Amino acid sequence: ISLLYTIKFESYQMNVERQMDPLFLARSYLRRRKFEACVQICSQMLEKNPYDQCAWFMKAKALTEQVYIDEVEADNDGIAEMLMDDNSIAQVARPGTSFKKPGTSAQGSSTSQGIRPMSQSGRPVSGFVRPGTQSGRPGTMEQAIKTPRTAHTARPVTSASGRFVRLGTASMLSEPDGPFINPAQLNLAKYADRPGLNKVLFDYLFYHENDIRNSLELAALATQASKYEDWWWKQQLGKCYYRLGLYRDAEKQFQSALKQQPTIDNYLYLAKVFVKLDQPLAALDLFEKGIEVFPGEVSLIIGCARVHEGLGDLETSVKFYKKVFQYDASNVESIACIGTHNFYSDMPEIALRSFRRLLQMGVANTELYNNIGLCCFYAQQYDMSLTCFERAIDLANKENIADVWYNVGHVAVGIGDLNLAYQAFQLALISDNNHAEAYNNLAILEMRKGRAEQARAYFMSAITINQELYEAHYNLAILSEGQGDLNTSFKEVRKSLEAFPEHVDSKNLLTQLRQYFTLL
Repeated sequence: ISLLYTIKFESYQMNVERQMDPLFLARSYLRRRKFEACVQICSQMLEKNPYDQCAWFMKAKALTEQVYIDEVEADNDGIAEMLMDDNSIAQVARPGTSFKKPGTSAQGSSTSQGIRPMSQSGRPVSGFVRPGTQSGRPGTMEQAIKTPRTAHTARPVTSASGRFVRLGTASMLSEPDGPFINPAQLNLAKYADRPGLNKVLFDYLFYHENDIRNSLELAALATQASKYEDWWWKQQLGKCYYRLGLYRDAEKQFQSALKQQPTIDNYLYLAKVFVKLDQPLAALDLFEKGIEVFPGEVSLIIGCARVHEGLGDLETSVKFYKKVFQYDASNVESIACIGTHNFYSDMPEIALRSFRRLLQMGVANTELYNNIGLCCFYAQQYDMSLTCFERAIDLANKENIADVWYNVGHVAVGIGDLNLAYQAFQLALISDNNHAEAYNNLAILEMRKGRAEQARAYFMSAITINQELYEAHYNLAILSEGQGDLNTSFKEVRKSLEAFPEHVDSKNLLTQLRQYFTLL
């Protein structure tokens, strides 16, 4: 009976859609986020009347929403951004004022690198992967420049328009085999004076076409047409300048928009510029002002937590994450970061609560099962640990399978099965040959087997991949010291102390080597 009812309802719905006006049907599809159906209907309408502005508007809106990405969270730097960055930043920053030296935060508040590992950028490993911190980078400069913005956001469609049936211009003609809008044929000055079309045209050029130059020109003309009184266009100017790497110009536009209209997005965009310019204290002050204007706004509180975490002030960061729970008890980032902090604070049982909470919320992925497996292992729940790692391997893909095998190797070392550990570390390297920690641990197992040269090669590979991995420097120094190569041992132990100045074993080895050199 239920199947028959479903079939009848679907047939009834199809009949209703056939009888509806195509314009309102396209609007219904756009509202329900069925963008492909909306584009198809609008294309049919434009074939009959190429100057139908309403169909043109909805098609441009639907095409934009298909590739729309929230610019607040989009902060992936490619090779082009890294090599062509002309901004000058202080090389020797004061303690606690720069992301370049995350260990220079308030004394005593930073977690030791011996307990909490660091990423390749030198930042403490977070419980939540965010853009610009641990994401992958394009392989070549050409890929970094040409890569389009294709991520999605969960924000609903917020703009709407009425039906204005007016004849457009020749630039609005839609060619069936060509692009929907050809920016080279657009008269941007004419569209800048049209409030009903200029914003959707800007979004199309900015997000769909990734044409920042024409987007910037349109935003500048629209700002002049509005007599510099529309804060929205100032915000779009700031976004264009940010995309072009002109961070100071973007800062001016965001500050002007914020002064004219305090909005949450303006605070987040301006703070993003400060973070890019390596000014964490300015970002913190801005977030605090934003919290005063918008008390209880979760995104601003999380912004403060992220900045403190980037500076290495993990205790303060956790306080802000806990504050988020007062307004949003199901925030995934806060739960994950607090769970990670508890795990590295030698509280695996409490961390297990956070990760189980995420599992109950429906977050079931490789990283979560991997973390639950580690918590169970350190909480001496070995049966659950192996089950979770098996589930993590089943759900893993090419990007995270190496980390799972690396952790399986750690578990094997903990239970004394060195053969399983050796195989797990090798599988990690097969999945990702840039896994520095797996090279380091595999080298230690080679040392236990008496293969000194093979261990040295693995240590050198780990150091080449990650200069911040102090364990590889220290282990290579120990190996060189045992072979009588005191000069190499001295160099490596100093590099180890540069990466981790508080490492006691490196200090002891350095003192011992200095005594040897004094006797010589």
